[in-house]
Amino acid sequence: MVSTWPTARDMMTPNPVTLSHEAPLSKALGLMRGRAFHEIPVLRKGRLAGMITFETIARRTNLPLTTKVEHLLVLPPIVTGETAYPELAEQLLAAGLRAAPVVGRRGELQGIVSRTDLVKAVPRLPTIARHVVSEIMSPPGLIMRETEPVGTLFGHIRILEEHPLPVVDRRGLLSGAVGVADLGRVLWQPTTSGKKDRGRKASVFQIEVRTIMRSPALTVAPTATAGEAAELMSREKASSVFVEEGGRPIGVVSQGDLLGLAVGGDNIPGEAKLGDVYVQVHGLRGSGDPAVLTEIDHLVAKGLRHISRQVRPLLLSLHITPHATHRTGDATVHARLNTDRGIFYASHTGWNFYAGISDVLEELGEQARRMREEGVQKKRRRSTRQVDPEEMPVDPELEARIRAATGPDEE
Repeated sequence: MVSTWPTARDMMTPNPVTLSHEAPLSKALGLMRGRAFHEIPVLRKGRLAGMITFETIARRTNLPLTTKVEHLLVLPPIVTGETAYPELAEQLLAAGLRAAPVVGRRGELQGIVSRTDLVKAVPRLPTIARHVVSEIMSPPGLIMRETEPVGTLFGHIRILEEHPLPVVDRRGLLSGAVGVADLGRVLWQPTTSGKKDRGRKASVFQIEVRTIMRSPALTVAPTATAGEAAELMSREKASSVFVEEGGRPIGVVSQGDLLGLAVGGDNIPGEAKLGDVYVQVHGLRGSGDPAVLTEIDHLVAKGLRHISRQVRPLLLSLHITPHATHRTGDATVHARLNTDRGIFYASHTGWNFYAGISDVLEELGEQARRMREEGVQKKRRRSTRQVDPEEMPVDPELEARIRAATGPDEE
């Protein structure tokens, strides 16, 4: 357990770049592209009004670039300079944002703290850094082919906001990665000519993914530690690294995966309630449908109620990977549950992702039940075990007194 966690004041960037609420989208995009920002605080009369994010802009590509940013504001989590690392991790994961503003007592903006700032601190936090990549990685999820059109990326902007997507060649080998920054460089260009499309003009939606991807992709081995992955992310200024084996992507470790390690057990004081459990859902197509979200919420709440009878759930991550079949519901669901007793994993593949979510939650509950029963049985065995007198600890002073009273040992 870390005795003293770093706080927002220790990690934040003071005097961050900001925008006026009347600034046009063109200015926000210029800053995002030029400074590699994903979110920018927006001020109204010197006070924090909200944040403008790349995702909200990318989802509204039909808006003119003269639109004021105040029409697309997102309400971020508000943290103070004293907010500790675990709570910061929780706030950012719960909000689905990469950064949060740090405010003073009067609501004045003092700085901004990002997931990148928290990741930089990971190597100095032994309880997080020592985890092995194979234990915390998420499935690679959606894998792009080099020849796919850039237009397909717009349907996966929510995933891209979390981490870049792996790009593979025709043999299925990892050849690069494509992320939000790569998409942002060409997003509002009416025509473009990629490096492999010279001599012909094409719509940005039609050019191939390989023309905008970064190569090679950042990779680590399954045996690497979370600390090593964090160091690589910080050094290369990346939001994730791919886990590679035999030249193929078998997983991804994102900033969110690392932050999730801080959400657990002794890190959070007090007794958590079921409503305090943070839930992340990645890879879901059509995630804006209220009916879909309501059904997922119902399944998750039901599953967590059963799990909470065995352990204290803290963070649930669900990764849904749709299959490219004629059945739109075909999917694989991977789950990772952080609890006060450790981390549990489960996965399910089937024709309906609702059933997959239900099944993985049931499996997580069964794992927690078995672990609790094993702990009870071990405790009972210890309490009923007959202790051999030869194994009992001897007090040296008492032994000396006994020898003195009984005389010398007989040969």
